[in-house]
Amino acid sequence: MLWSDPENEPPKELRDTQRMLRRLGLLVALAMIVTMFVIGVR
Repeated sequence: MLWSDPENEPPKELRDTQRMLRRLGLLVALAMIVTMFVIGVR
């Protein structure tokens, strides 16, 4: 890797999409945990 090589950073839209998908994944995981807890309590 040379110092003159361009950075391979994804464009802003792709980074925003990845951030949104990461949040969505966390939300889904949290919802699964809450659902399992509710089912276990019954």
